[in-house]
Amino acid sequence: MAKKKKSKSSDNTIALNRVARHHYFIEDEIEVGIVLEGWEVKSLRAKSLQLKESYVMVKNGELWITGAHISPLNTASTHIKPNPTRTRKLLAHQREIDRLMGMVDRRGYTLVALSAYWSRGRAKIKLGLARGKRHHDKRATEKDRDWQRDKARILKHS
Repeated sequence: MAKKKKSKSSDNTIALNRVARHHYFIEDEIEVGIVLEGWEVKSLRAKSLQLKESYVMVKNGELWITGAHISPLNTASTHIKPNPTRTRKLLAHQREIDRLMGMVDRRGYTLVALSAYWSRGRAKIKLGLARGKRHHDKRATEKDRDWQRDKARILKHS
């Protein structure tokens, strides 16, 4: 018997951090794994993750994500007390961690969680190596985005 293939249209995205691209210039992206508890995996399957206020820090040669909110399901086990905003460890190769640590410490970059998604049944988070935008940069980005929208609207009608 042949296995049924899943449709390619299934969406693997769990959550997006749209605010990150507004506040930062993203210069590099890296995919990392995340250490989760059982109830957190079930909640991620239900897409109840919020990355908006999260940030990533390097501590003792390890990556940690703080402020990511995973809402517990109502059907979570009764013998555990879920902590939705606990600090979670991120998994990456040591060489990548060392490179990121050097960029953050010496060059003033920030590590920001951009999105979370499923890859081969495992939860992954895409981190961005970012540099903060100033107020005038945000205005210029917004102006360019508005112009692109207007240009597409004009070309559509002509």
